[in-house]
Amino acid sequence: MVAPVFRNRILPYLLLLPSAALVLVFFIYPAVQSLELSLYRVHRVRGVKLYVGLENFERLFTSTTYLNSLEVTAKFVVAVVFFALAISLALAVGASQPIRGFGAYRTLLIWTYALSPAIAGLIWALLTDPAIGVLTGALSKFGIDFNWRRSQSDALIFITAAAVWKILGYNILFFLAGLKNIPRDVIEAASLDGANAWTRFWKMIFPLLMPVTLFLLIMNTLYASFETFGLIDITTQGGPGRATNVLVYNLYNDGFKSTTGIGLASAQSIILLGIVATLTVFQYRFVSRRTFYQ
Repeated sequence: MVAPVFRNRILPYLLLLPSAALVLVFFIYPAVQSLELSLYRVHRVRGVKLYVGLENFERLFTSTTYLNSLEVTAKFVVAVVFFALAISLALAVGASQPIRGFGAYRTLLIWTYALSPAIAGLIWALLTDPAIGVLTGALSKFGIDFNWRRSQSDALIFITAAAVWKILGYNILFFLAGLKNIPRDVIEAASLDGANAWTRFWKMIFPLLMPVTLFLLIMNTLYASFETFGLIDITTQGGPGRATNVLVYNLYNDGFKSTTGIGLASAQSIILLGIVATLTVFQYRFVSRRTFYQ
């Protein structure tokens, strides 16, 4: 394979310039600005900045509201990532079967990816409305009183279910692509050797899907940490009793609903970025050891 040769030495840098500009403007500059603001106590109305050093970080880790937000976020992210990957993998395996008419079935499986988190939250709010919801009506027939407007545990289950449903289409797309690239002759050889469907999946198919699973593990963690704000804002708004007050929503409350919370919100953004970056590195290092590349 011949490596590409650029006769114009400036051309590669010009091609990278748009992406570098986007990263600089929308990531590096806001991150530096947040780091600076986290060291100040800011009054948004008066426009006053008072240097306080690490006081904002100290206030956060002694705040019961923020510590509760950390706990809620941990439960929420773990539940979303686990159920989203498990359910989407099961659906993708079923959708990959060579059965007539499954093309329409695959299309229906991935349409949720086209919806915004806010719309997904609105759909689930209507389906599980305590008064008129179809799903709550069905659950009530089995003696289950599901009320996410009143019960804290039900509220966390509600936003988890909505977030998982929203990301299923995205995960299914990648799992289907990964399943399609697995050599059929390898699976057929295992079948001829007497391996049942369960053994073939865990011993052969799933290890070959590990590169896709690693990618989706990281992307689902980022999704649950950052991209579920609209879902929560249009439904529970962090309640009831702060049961769904995840870190990104707590950051929003301090940064936009308080006149003196910009410094606290900036400190929270730095902490959240650090937590997610640490989790991403850990996931990559841990899972990549068990990843097989074809």
